[in-house]
Amino acid sequence: MIRHISKTELLYKKSKPIDHLSVRKGITLMVNEQEDAAMAVKNVIDSIELAINQIYKRLMLHNEGRLIYAGAGTSGRIGVQDGVELFPTFNWPNSRLDYIIAGGNKAILKAVENAEDDVLAAKEAILKKKINSNDVVIGLAASGNTPFTCKVLEEASKKGALTIAISNNPDGYILKFGHVSIILDTQEEVILGSTRLKAGTAQKICLNIISSMVMIKMGRVQNGIMSHMVPTNEKLRHRKLRLNKQL
Repeated sequence: MIRHISKTELLYKKSKPIDHLSVRKGITLMVNEQEDAAMAVKNVIDSIELAINQIYKRLMLHNEGRLIYAGAGTSGRIGVQDGVELFPTFNWPNSRLDYIIAGGNKAILKAVENAEDDVLAAKEAILKKKINSNDVVIGLAASGNTPFTCKVLEEASKKGALTIAISNNPDGYILKFGHVSIILDTQEEVILGSTRLKAGTAQKICLNIISSMVMIKMGRVQNGIMSHMVPTNEKLRHRKLRLNKQL
């Protein structure tokens, strides 16, 4: 694999180093950078629209097709964060939702050493989860070069799954394996290489939009209301009653 160094891994030079700034100036800088993250998403609306339409089309072809999030580290956790909300918000069946995370489920809460480099584990996960042509696999990688995630998308594509590659690096290797590629060019972080910052923000915004719009196209929102919401606690049961009165 030829790895192109992402700007997410370069030193931020648009201001003094953040640890040399006052707390207020540091806050202002970080807020401004978060705004840039949103702009990075806005700049690729065409690609996001294409992804939404392709995902919707694929999931509508078969009632067992799954939406699968894949990633390592922060990117993997952001995928999980988006996916777990689909059942309570839209009543998207858990049987049609899955994750392929470097290091497995334990990596969601704790970093697993060398997991993101384990391409053998990626291939095994594709086989274990029986990825097929009914499925959609969304792979996220801030650097665009994470070996585990690249291999997941490569193998998923071979199985006929629709693959969506999301990279914060315009030269990311992962883009080779996406039927639809989304480049969130967030560039340097104010803390060098800490892609939990604006790269992560851009990924979260992007996934929010994709999953929400797919569910909207599937009729799981009516008049701007969560018509299919699943009330899993007392607060949500009351909310569900209020929402039903507005439908």
